[in-house]
Amino acid sequence: MLAQVRLFLMIALIYVLLASHAAAQQEPIVFADLSWDSARSQNRIAQYIVEKGYGYPTDLIPGGTVDLFAGLRQGESDIMMELWLPNNSEAWEDAIIVGEVVSLGESLSKLSQSAFMIPAYVQEAHPDLDHVEDLKDEAYRSLFVTAESGGKAALVSCVEGWACHAVNALQVTGYGLDDYVQVITPESEAALHNSLFESYEQKAPWLGYLDSSMAPSLKLDMVQLEEPAHSEQCWITTKACGYADTMLLIAARPELLMRAPEVAQMLRKWDLNAAAYRALSGWRIDNEASYADTAVWWLNENEEIWREWVTEEAAAGIWAALEGGAGAEGWPDA
Repeated sequence: MLAQVRLFLMIALIYVLLASHAAAQQEPIVFADLSWDSARSQNRIAQYIVEKGYGYPTDLIPGGTVDLFAGLRQGESDIMMELWLPNNSEAWEDAIIVGEVVSLGESLSKLSQSAFMIPAYVQEAHPDLDHVEDLKDEAYRSLFVTAESGGKAALVSCVEGWACHAVNALQVTGYGLDDYVQVITPESEAALHNSLFESYEQKAPWLGYLDSSMAPSLKLDMVQLEEPAHSEQCWITTKACGYADTMLLIAARPELLMRAPEVAQMLRKWDLNAAAYRALSGWRIDNEASYADTAVWWLNENEEIWREWVTEEAAAGIWAALEGGAGAEGWPDA
């Protein structure tokens, strides 16, 4: 039995060395590194699998949705692990029509999102505050006034460059809230999270954007103010309605299907469900870990999930790399 284990490890090591040599001879597969937690976490896992399982080098281009999707359409990158729909529906449909991108399926379970989230303790103290229209009432609007909101309710929105940043502003206008709500743009996802965590710790009012993958959504008790129901007609015109359940597509350049068909096939099988993502994100938050360290932890602990996505040969290479404590070459330094 021991001899068989040694033989398996030797074969796996040879596979890793051959894959590494092959990788050195190829152009990297470039991932669009979107600037939020779930996208970065998925990228780090995918990069490890692509490098250690399939022998392709990887690289990253950081940025926001608008710029990175435009870059994907132009061939600057190869894969975007999270293209959010309906946020980016218009750009996605335009790109599909002219053949600039293909869908490889969904990466995460469907998510919810809204720009009109408040802590549960605020609604418990003000039970009649339950609809976006209530923000027109001075008694409720005044709860959210800050030094930078000009006497209006401060709504902490998305980071500039995320598609939801533009959507949220259109919703404020569509709901007739321009005279009552001031959209505040955080510098980063961390700034958005920190503004809520700090308010929550002080039991202070807070109004703003969250999606169900974000750290505060996983840690805090939040309530969404009621909005008009989503409809396609509303969304393609005024956006004066709530978001639909969000679909997170894996978007890729068509050339990837020919250049790295085994990688495309792996991504078609990719399925990070809600429970798996909560465990991944919770471990990263609790351990204050990097996305790279989180990817290594997750791959070690969840073989039964990712083995369904990859070939037996790829699985052997991935395990050999994990056993050897290797990281992915295409991971950023920080």
